[in-house]
Amino acid sequence: MIQKYFCVLTLLFSTTFMLSQTFTVSGNIKDEANNPIAYANILLLKAQDSTIVSGTTSNEEGEFGFNNVAANKYIIKASFISYEDNYSNITVSGDLQIPLIVLKESVETLSEIQITYKKPTLTREVDRLVFNVEKTALSEGNMMEVLRNTPGVLVLDNKITIKNTIPTVYINDKKVHISANEIAELLEGTSASNIKAIEVITNPPARYGAESGVVLSIIMAKNLISGYNGSVFSNYTQGVFPKTNYGMSNYFKGKKISVYANYSYNNKKVDRVERTTINYPDQQWVSDLDRNTWTETHNFNLNFDWDFNNNNTLNLSANTQFLPYFKRITKSNTQITPIISNEIASFNSNNLSKDKKNNLGFDLGYVHTFNKDNAKLYFNSHYTNYDYKSRQDVETDYFLGNDSFFVNNAFNTRSTQDNEIITSQLDYSLPINDSSSFETGVKFSNVKSKSDNIQNDIIGNTEVLNINNTDAFNYDETVYAAYLSYDKQWEKWSLSYGLRVEQTIIKANSISTNQNNDQDYFEWFPTANLSFKASDKVSIYTNYKRSITRPDYTYLNPFKYFLNDNTVVTGNPNLQPVYTSNIKLGVSINNIFTIEAYYKKYKNNIFQIPIQDNDTNILTYTSLNINYTEEIGLDFEAYFNIVDKWAVYIGTSFYNYNDNGTFFNNTISRDRWANYTNFTNNVSFLKDNSLTANFTMTYVGKNVQGFQVVNSRLMSDLSIRKTMLKGKGSVSLIISDLFNEQDVFVTTKFLNQDNTLYDNLDNRYVKLGFRYNFGNTKLSTKDHSSSVEERERLGNENSH
Repeated sequence: MIQKYFCVLTLLFSTTFMLSQTFTVSGNIKDEANNPIAYANILLLKAQDSTIVSGTTSNEEGEFGFNNVAANKYIIKASFISYEDNYSNITVSGDLQIPLIVLKESVETLSEIQITYKKPTLTREVDRLVFNVEKTALSEGNMMEVLRNTPGVLVLDNKITIKNTIPTVYINDKKVHISANEIAELLEGTSASNIKAIEVITNPPARYGAESGVVLSIIMAKNLISGYNGSVFSNYTQGVFPKTNYGMSNYFKGKKISVYANYSYNNKKVDRVERTTINYPDQQWVSDLDRNTWTETHNFNLNFDWDFNNNNTLNLSANTQFLPYFKRITKSNTQITPIISNEIASFNSNNLSKDKKNNLGFDLGYVHTFNKDNAKLYFNSHYTNYDYKSRQDVETDYFLGNDSFFVNNAFNTRSTQDNEIITSQLDYSLPINDSSSFETGVKFSNVKSKSDNIQNDIIGNTEVLNINNTDAFNYDETVYAAYLSYDKQWEKWSLSYGLRVEQTIIKANSISTNQNNDQDYFEWFPTANLSFKASDKVSIYTNYKRSITRPDYTYLNPFKYFLNDNTVVTGNPNLQPVYTSNIKLGVSINNIFTIEAYYKKYKNNIFQIPIQDNDTNILTYTSLNINYTEEIGLDFEAYFNIVDKWAVYIGTSFYNYNDNGTFFNNTISRDRWANYTNFTNNVSFLKDNSLTANFTMTYVGKNVQGFQVVNSRLMSDLSIRKTMLKGKGSVSLIISDLFNEQDVFVTTKFLNQDNTLYDNLDNRYVKLGFRYNFGNTKLSTKDHSSSVEERERLGNENSH
């Protein structure tokens, strides 16, 4: 197996390519008094569409330069605070020293400048949607608000999904190694002021991990002007109970270094009400649960960039979360009918959980650009430490049919979990020429998880160890990966394909049962995209990808969490990975309308399914592999302006889910057609677009998930934002679940299983927010969108 793996590596790194020639462009910038201007912002733009090629700042002598510039026509844009912008045309066919640039003092003072916001734009590419939000009103909020407004992204019950799939989240091409709920808290507390774009990648390239079936990539803009700015924010949310969060973002850029730091604090109490109905052969058990959860969370994020020179950059980043306080009280009442004489007719349970958690993630990255061919070498290493401690106390009183007290049962559990994640990745990208590129890389990752759970039964005020529910679980996962990918564009055709190989070694052991789940497998994961530009307005494309979803190690952990004596949540150490094959055919019309047909097959799909034991009357929620899930669907999307200030996104999908699995030695299938529809409106008001509103409705029709039928839901959100104080301040109002149609009703009915769940989540709320920006608010960012103003304000052309 190892020989096969290294043979593949040798093959991946044996290909060589042609190299392209580049040049150097240099210049000098001064004011009208012939004084050099230090730290001026210099942008190199393509003359064709004003997209940014590179950016730099002038030194103390006013000198600046660009390396690795390909032969072409460009625009030089020079700017500095309190000076008018300067534009010059250049043509590069060799090393070029451009004439002196002289900046004229602006007649406006900084306090007189009004900020005008752009509209968000949506671009469809063959493997992704790109939602550009830089310098739009959306960038005045937090990252989660931006995602709620991103076409194709659904934030449901504080979890991010894309077409029924939980995506892998990347920030600046760095994977975020935290859970779905933790990602939501991280993004809620992180300013969106530096977001350039959100990429919804439905067919990720080979450089992403094979487990990344869908990727949500948050691209941050990089400031080019030296200076300091930041913001403070605060939010108050009123749902069933009040919630608050506040924080601060800071950004500094010097000549060679830039630092971004963000801190946020969340204090919230969340309510959740459930009703579970279980139909046993002779009785019906109806349980009403009321959960109240109190949490205090601290999030701190840091990003540090050090540009040694034009060819070398070092990056250090950290995403940390501290949960010093977590308390959950679950009260439940269960009624049993019909009542049988001298048998239990009802019981009440009180469950108190107190947790503490730290999640610390660090990345170290390095990028080197080669002068000769503009190739790049990337290195990144990641480390996560996750520490979790939990204490649970459960007490239940049982009553007979005449409401007389029968017996009391009490126990407590103590659980700890310590996880470490280490990854290292090396990537090499080579632009072969203007129409093709090559990329390859290798990656190593290791996950170690150590958990233990101790249960003590309370007998006569004395703790007695329960051996059957006491355990320790160790998990060790190592993955070796390598990939290559190639992109090629012709006049009407474009092609990209890649191949990723991964060797996975897993060792999992339950100490008390001595149960092992060791796995060792080698898999190939191809990906391909092909598109044809039939005309200026019509493009046809198809793509294919094979991916893997490894079971979360928390799902493998066999420990039991008791909601009450008869309702248990537990893991499954025998889970196998899920393999997904996805093929899609689509057409894009006028960059407005998109129609796609697709087919997916999930082998060994994983669902958390409630299994009722009709002998012991215990309901166990556990994750199980089914044989497969097949999904076929037809999607339609449109993104357009009704008027100049009113943008609309409509996306609808008609799809069929077919689950096939084996339970109790019986193979069963269940399928159902369903509809998913998203309708989003972004409206700007006033001349400077400083008043914006967003209204989103998402309908999820009745559908099948793991043999369970989930009733239809309607999600609705209204958000209003007003920018004030000359662009430095903003206030926001968000109303969620306007129509009170987001509650969940799930029916499980197959073979001898017959139960329902009604889940009333605390997702109807009103949220008020305020944000204030301070420091140098004229900091510019890399903007890769076209600018008509920059094309119209050109100076005289200077050529070599």
